[in-house]
Amino acid sequence: MAGTAQRPRLSVHFSGKHVYAQVIDDDAGRTLAAASTAESSLVDKKKAAANKTAAEQIGKAIAERLLAQKLERVVFDRGGFLYHGKVKALADAARAGGLKF
Repeated sequence: MAGTAQRPRLSVHFSGKHVYAQVIDDDAGRTLAAASTAESSLVDKKKAAANKTAAEQIGKAIAERLLAQKLERVVFDRGGFLYHGKVKALADAARAGGLKF
């Protein structure tokens, strides 16, 4: 799976503590936008950061950042994770935010 300038790749990763999402143009080898729960502005530090609620916040944030760059079509790369739970929550939030995939 690869992303292009017209349709970049939305890649997600989940660690035990954080949720990460980045939008990548594989042709140019550039990251166009990124969001994660490691950013203090996105998630309250007193709560667990690797849950479905946090994944929804990251999905909304990545959609906002990408739409600000006038990009709305992406290829979704779930990174080997099952399309269930946190992955589905992030994808649904990104779709609700205006991304199409």
